[in-house]
Amino acid sequence: MKQQLKTSSRNPAWTRDELILALNLYLECNGAFPAKGDAHVQKLSDLLNKFWRLQGYSGATLRNTNGVAMKLMNFRVHDPKYAELKGLKAGNKLEKEVWEEFANQPDYLKKTTQAICDIIQNPQEAEAALAPEQETEAEAVEGQLLTHLHVRRERSKKLIAQKKKAVLAHSGQLVCEACGFDFQKRYGERGAGFIECHHTKPLSDLPEERTTRLSDLALLCANCHRMIHAKRPWLSIPDLMDMIKKASQPH
Repeated sequence: MKQQLKTSSRNPAWTRDELILALNLYLECNGAFPAKGDAHVQKLSDLLNKFWRLQGYSGATLRNTNGVAMKLMNFRVHDPKYAELKGLKAGNKLEKEVWEEFANQPDYLKKTTQAICDIIQNPQEAEAALAPEQETEAEAVEGQLLTHLHVRRERSKKLIAQKKKAVLAHSGQLVCEACGFDFQKRYGERGAGFIECHHTKPLSDLPEERTTRLSDLALLCANCHRMIHAKRPWLSIPDLMDMIKKASQPH
């Protein structure tokens, strides 16, 4: 899909996806200010410009190397190593969130960074992940691109039909794997075959796994599925089951 180039006097705000990539480079540099012409900064600048060109944006200052280098330095305000450094700005809320979610999990950060890069480098995958109809309740910790890829996988009509068929053949009924709700028992024939699918694989694994296995899908009622995606961080099914159990206990 050919995007019409968008020009503006102001660059778009940095997204969670971009900040994840920036934090990964910041930690690789150990918080040091990059030298002029640093190849790693140039590589990230090129990647982020590709990300925005896919959305129709352009401009000489759009994620240029100076902007990328300065954004890396914004993380210093959250870095304990620079706690004594005077003159640091407070940073913004999203930068703080990304720091708190990833800075102490370097392996998780690297894997998530690679997953986001893989999507941006694949124009077909990126275009699908950026489609507005892929919205969900809350963007995952891992960012917009992986969130949308996750939602697209679990909304595949073909996969949903295959999963339902396999479960029916095995157990003869479709019930929520978190709370046990059975639409057919509650609503009769109108509820027959009605249930949603949830993709259980870690989001950072999605780009490298082109084929979704039925074992990666779980059947959930609409309420439980929405609760999983309601806010960050998303819940696992065992976490949700434990929450349901605790909520049902007498106080």
